[in-house]
Amino acid sequence: MFDCCRVPGPEGLDWSVTYAKQGETGLSGHIAVFRNNRVWKLEATKDDRILSTEEFQKQIEQIYRESEGQYPGIGVLGANNRDVWAKDYNELASSGENSDILHMIQSAAFAICLESSSPSSPIAHSRDLWHGHITADGVPIGLRNRWVDKPVQFIVFDNAEAGIMGEHSVMDGTPTVRLCDDVLEALHNPAFDHGSVSSPADIRPTPMDWQVSPVIKDALVQADAAARSLIESQEMTFHLTSYGKAAIKAFGVSPDSWAQMIIQLAYRRLLGTAPRAGGTYEAATTRRFYKGRTEAIRVVSSESDAWVASMDDSSVSLHERKKLFDAATKKHIGYAKTAGMGQGIDRHFFGKCGRNAQQVTCTKTWDYAGMKKCLKEGEEAPALFSDPVFQSATYWVLSTSAIFSKHFPVYGWGEVVPDGYGVAYMTGYDDRLQYTITSRKEMPNEQFMTEIVKAAEDIYALHAGESAKSKL
Repeated sequence: MFDCCRVPGPEGLDWSVTYAKQGETGLSGHIAVFRNNRVWKLEATKDDRILSTEEFQKQIEQIYRESEGQYPGIGVLGANNRDVWAKDYNELASSGENSDILHMIQSAAFAICLESSSPSSPIAHSRDLWHGHITADGVPIGLRNRWVDKPVQFIVFDNAEAGIMGEHSVMDGTPTVRLCDDVLEALHNPAFDHGSVSSPADIRPTPMDWQVSPVIKDALVQADAAARSLIESQEMTFHLTSYGKAAIKAFGVSPDSWAQMIIQLAYRRLLGTAPRAGGTYEAATTRRFYKGRTEAIRVVSSESDAWVASMDDSSVSLHERKKLFDAATKKHIGYAKTAGMGQGIDRHFFGKCGRNAQQVTCTKTWDYAGMKKCLKEGEEAPALFSDPVFQSATYWVLSTSAIFSKHFPVYGWGEVVPDGYGVAYMTGYDDRLQYTITSRKEMPNEQFMTEIVKAAEDIYALHAGESAKSKL
């Protein structure tokens, strides 16, 4: 999470660098801060102590004052195609001054991005965290002011709204949510120790300005265009239901299974009679294991399909629909437990390979042909990877996951296949479920959300009606 960074490599073979040292106590280090694209090194410690809140604030105020105007938006290069970024990275690092900046950013504990937009709605907040603000003339100023390869970037807007962007290849949402929750709870506590000192140290942040070669100047133009094209290709919708986990638990149902069945019913109705193009991915944590991260819960089952079909079949009784729903959620809970115990199948299709004595991890995180990257030259990929059933079963048209923080008004990610959807949801609130759906603009995103709304209402009505019948 801290003191590390992703580094672009050739042919999609990125790697991670870490500057954490065994036995460190947290009494050394720095933070990378971005404002109007200008990069600053913010000192975090002095004389074997962490700086006080006042000392941090003074440095940040200086950064605001001395970053007026616009500086070269080098950060947007990292948001480009990884192979293009690898080429631009090498050009950037060929300058000694730039190499020092890269080292400072990569070794920083984390990054803080002080951004000029002021989001005021869930969609605006989500988009500004996801990719940043785009100006009227199409400049992606958000991505210029970030370093998307850092695992943790705190993003603070001019209206004091804030959030976090996480680089997903080296870590997952669970630890970053915990980080944010702990920090916010600590700051809210009146007893929090802000580290006041009688004579604050005269510490000043250090500006580090890029040397921009003609090659990098051209690369920035291309990266701006690529970022703008990608951002403008994306659609997003957001919804809060009228009930939450309190009502769901009162019906004796797992809130996560309930939320997933909403998605399954909505997606089937969206497709109509058309077949599914792929599967539904739900992340399960495997952090109980050493270096465990996630496994895939395969949500779709014969039981879920049978229940979904029953919901629009007038010949199926309310009671029978409820029985089918119970069977579907029971199956889902079983899949979730199996995946959480590391007994899923999908992570076994990932692979790692050694190159030049470095550990190189295949970066196509969602491509289950990833083990092909580890084949030696001339070796043929196993037939499994070209099997049509395998290809369909590992094509995630629905990429879903749930985290929860009472401090997060929004969160999400993009779709992972061109004709798919990213479905982020929260089930932790007593009075509402929360859904964010992302997709490409050519997909019927708004219609899918309309079906989510209807499915949430229909499942509630199914249980309310069956509950009333049972009482009678």
